[in-house]
Amino acid sequence: MRKLTLVAAAFATSTLTGALPAIADGHLKVVDEPLELTVHFHWRRSKGYIEDWPVEKAACDWTGVCLKDATVGKNASTSSEAMNLLIASGSLPDIVGGERVRQPINEYGPQGAFIPLNDLIDEHAPNIKAWFNEHPGLMEAISSWDGNMYYIPYLPDGKYARAWFIRQDWLDKLGLEQPNNIEELEQVLIAFRDQDPNGNGQKDEIPYFNRNWEETLRPINFWDARTSGSDTYHDFMVVDGRLQHPYATENFREGLKNLARWYAEGLIDPEIYTRGSSARDYLLSENLGGFTHDWFASTSGYNISLKDTVEGFNFIPFLPPESISGQRFQEHRRIPIKPDGWAISHTNQDPIATIKYFDFWFTEEGALLANFGIEGDHYEMIDGEPVYTDKILGSGRAVNSQMYEIGAQAFRGYPQDYRYEWQWTRESARKGIELYDTEDLLLDQFLGVAFKQEEQEVYDKYWPNLQTYMLERIQAWVLGNGDIEADWDEYVAQLENRGLNDVLGVMQAAYDRQYGG
Repeated sequence: MRKLTLVAAAFATSTLTGALPAIADGHLKVVDEPLELTVHFHWRRSKGYIEDWPVEKAACDWTGVCLKDATVGKNASTSSEAMNLLIASGSLPDIVGGERVRQPINEYGPQGAFIPLNDLIDEHAPNIKAWFNEHPGLMEAISSWDGNMYYIPYLPDGKYARAWFIRQDWLDKLGLEQPNNIEELEQVLIAFRDQDPNGNGQKDEIPYFNRNWEETLRPINFWDARTSGSDTYHDFMVVDGRLQHPYATENFREGLKNLARWYAEGLIDPEIYTRGSSARDYLLSENLGGFTHDWFASTSGYNISLKDTVEGFNFIPFLPPESISGQRFQEHRRIPIKPDGWAISHTNQDPIATIKYFDFWFTEEGALLANFGIEGDHYEMIDGEPVYTDKILGSGRAVNSQMYEIGAQAFRGYPQDYRYEWQWTRESARKGIELYDTEDLLLDQFLGVAFKQEEQEVYDKYWPNLQTYMLERIQAWVLGNGDIEADWDEYVAQLENRGLNDVLGVMQAAYDRQYGG
């Protein structure tokens, strides 16, 4: 951290003023003299903090605080790897942030590596304080085991994320109704497989497909089983205040048995584990895919992009079919807090200015900047609403990708605004979201726990190998290698021998401490 010289500050401000809307009264200023803070910021879209982002330049100009990139491990394949390199270096910049920072910050915060934020927020961050007051329980959810809050998280907005999509044009061609329950869904998938809905005379349709191999398991929901307890794949879940792992339950065994049967019968893409992220593009553009589980906004866009190349193409969201017991639920939803964000390290010499800077992103102006970019360039305020300009909406490119390029929607600590996504969500997806809102579909989520050091050691000792074992056995069963019913007892015994009960024990202790169980 260092103060800018007055000459340099004046130059920086003059180079920005022409491109930015003026903040005439200076009410967003955080410091009297311009201040530089160093930052480690590794995330999937950028292996470092880009000082030339228009959003960063505006924040610098308006607040007087300018971030200087000090990211360690820019070539690291994951943010967790970059964080490990940073911790190992023994030298922390003023701010540490980016993707998946929650666990290491909550682990090393109580050891003195990061500054507790509770009092700083209470005394110097009225907008952050107001946000958490309006969302009770979330401050406790992100706090470390000692009760202190060490990072400001990226806070997603909105309720729904993924939905079930089906080829309505195929249903219409075959004279079928949208399936209302699991039995009807299976019959629809059989018809997609056997009755040539794409009309090419070949049995080449792929009834269920997905571009994420993790979504292979999602249909087990229709047998009352869970694939995760949160928006993170393979996560633990809370049932009546007790931690469980969904892959060790009887419902999971039943669901996986039927999923393996679907795979053997050709109702699931035979390449679902290997086709990769292009699966949605390929199978829809080639008129081969019939049913999937994917994001509302992006998946609905295919009705526009393929309207001239696939005759009658109509891929729409529909209500989750009822499960085997008659339940209708949507497992995946937007989690209210992410493990991404930023923290103040112990090396920071001006934590008050830093928390005020963090607070800026929770002001009206800061939140608009973080979500939409620069007013007059990327969006305009129309009747009190931020509306993207033709430059953004008319570019033919994904809006979120354009936002990432300018520093908006970066995984800093800020409150996301769902209006950013709603305006580029296609009409069919909007109708789907409204349809999902007609029923009580969403499940409570496990928001995670913060471990003491000895608990973290137990978790780290057992969980990575346990999860690998689970996923290997599950994939083998889906692909037809082994008999689930015959193998299940040995599988459960292996989970116990490999430490599942130890992991659940430390997680339950942390959960009870954190949430007052």
